[in-house]
Amino acid sequence: MDTQLTREILKKVRQIEVRTNRLVNDSLAGSYQSVFKGRGMNFDEVREYVPGDDIRTIDWNVTARTGIPHIKKFTEERELTIMLMIDISGSGEFGSASSSKRELMAELGSVLAFSAVKNNDKVGLVLFTDFVELYIPPKKGRSHILRIIREILYFKPKGKKTDIKVVLDFTNRVIKRKCVAFLISDFCLPGNFDQELHELQPKLQVSNRRHDLIALIVSDPREFELPDIGWITLEDAESGEQVELDTSRKDVRDEYKKLASMRQKHIHKSIRSAGIDLLDLLTDRSYLPPLLSFFSSRKGRLS
Repeated sequence: MDTQLTREILKKVRQIEVRTNRLVNDSLAGSYQSVFKGRGMNFDEVREYVPGDDIRTIDWNVTARTGIPHIKKFTEERELTIMLMIDISGSGEFGSASSSKRELMAELGSVLAFSAVKNNDKVGLVLFTDFVELYIPPKKGRSHILRIIREILYFKPKGKKTDIKVVLDFTNRVIKRKCVAFLISDFCLPGNFDQELHELQPKLQVSNRRHDLIALIVSDPREFELPDIGWITLEDAESGEQVELDTSRKDVRDEYKKLASMRQKHIHKSIRSAGIDLLDLLTDRSYLPPLLSFFSSRKGRLS
């Protein structure tokens, strides 16, 4: 790889590390820890029974050997596995604000990864289009996280289209134990939208039963509302299809807005009916307040 390009990549990764580390330290670390609990309980030690202890925890082997009642003491197993499933299809390159959808997805992935590392959790990554482009198995450590950030930002996909079903099947197959899985995508489904959504829903339900699945939907404001600038050509970044629209006409702008809104509502309905938490994020505003609010509301439900 070109030396100058390598320096630019390292600089960009370092910038994201500094920015997201600060956010995690200042705002997110406590929220993350309080929301995502460990998988269960670990055996810690045996101690003598005292009145008031739960008799179900009595260790009968030790009690029989010593002649004195003893109980097993447990501690919460804090370590989690976090899986980031990030959509890197062609539609992610779009952005009418200061960042593209893919850049926002990269920063979200970085924030979640650094939050996990600070809590001694493992983090894995799956980058996908209409097939799995890259898989990095879950590990701990700063160097591992920096590699994940670099791949999210600079990995060059071979595919352009989106198939969320593929990444759900893959993650279910390779991650054997329950994990917290963040599905980060713009949900720009190819082909027949209603048919794709219909086929996707049972996959979402299966994944959410096996793991703790959370959907982060990244969108751009221009996907919901067109400016009044006359004739424009819109191109689907995944299929290459083009359509010309006269944005000076209010009925055209209104119809575009209506269709985009209906599409988003259908996506929300499918995700929520599968019992999955979701969070909507836009490229033209900070993701931090909605992310903190999401953590807070989730903590309230789970407490």
